[in-house]
Amino acid sequence: MIKRFWPVALIALLFAPAVHAQHPAPLRLIDTIPLPGVQGRIDHFDMDLIHRRLFMSALGNNTLEVFDLRTNKPIHTISGLHEPQGVTYVPKSNRIFVANGDDGIVRIFDGDTYKLLKVVHFPSDADDTRYDSDTNRVFVGYGDEGHAGLGILEASTGDLLETIRLPGHPESFQLEESGARIFVNIPTAGNKVAVVNRRDGRIVGMWSLGKAQDNFPMALDEKDHRLFIITRAPPEVLVLDTESGKIIAEASSAGHADDVWYDEAHKRIYVSGGLGSISVIQQEDVRHYSTMAQIRTPPGGRTSLFVPELNRLYLGVWGRVGQPEVLQVYEVQP
Repeated sequence: MIKRFWPVALIALLFAPAVHAQHPAPLRLIDTIPLPGVQGRIDHFDMDLIHRRLFMSALGNNTLEVFDLRTNKPIHTISGLHEPQGVTYVPKSNRIFVANGDDGIVRIFDGDTYKLLKVVHFPSDADDTRYDSDTNRVFVGYGDEGHAGLGILEASTGDLLETIRLPGHPESFQLEESGARIFVNIPTAGNKVAVVNRRDGRIVGMWSLGKAQDNFPMALDEKDHRLFIITRAPPEVLVLDTESGKIIAEASSAGHADDVWYDEAHKRIYVSGGLGSISVIQQEDVRHYSTMAQIRTPPGGRTSLFVPELNRLYLGVWGRVGQPEVLQVYEVQP
């Protein structure tokens, strides 16, 4: 593998953001971290708030990259993975769960030593992951059209407790905290959102997105009963009422988006898109949403992580057209 090394000053110049908005910039780029040992597509993130660590799935590099966010420096690489996609850190057991798309395996690592502790096999394409702290369980989306679902793992032991069958591969999904529902994007099932009762594993609803296609990212505003679905064709934000499943608002979105976040403190939605922008959508009230800013980013910045406790948004940039892979750090502005 040929490594590329880029001067920090050049990287900062290449990746300086441009903001197209009438408002003050809602996100300010405060750091760009070079990734000379990483090449290829970057997938999802998670955070260890206790030790201030960020975990980044470097899918194209077959590694998990670990960063110290007190210094904004990489501190460890877990290699030997097979297209890592989803990553979840469990603070109760200090375990790192990494879902791999190529072999369908979830690999579980010790959070201190990074030693491999256990592997859990799924039929194929282990993808996005979520942690339910109330039940201490990790949920894993997996599979293809023949055998797809959500696997439920005990977060201390890694034991597979049960699976919930779905009619297609699950993309992003969100767990209710005050209820039992799981909302699941299933673009291959007619661009639907499946509503699952996680107590008994039954699908209790299939919500249509009309003509919109490729519904991948999803975020939840549980307090206001709003579900945010990002579609790629066309690129837009669909706001659904979680009581009725109806679309109540729409807004334009960054193209080829792969992550979306709801910022409850500022009543904003952040959408990171691989075509080169972060969309910032303002919630005027629970029925009205408007585009606040389109912040230009390097092409390939599809996946991100918003950490409200740190007031930061982290963006993984998959280097394209000769540009290097980097991790960008944005500070949320009032």
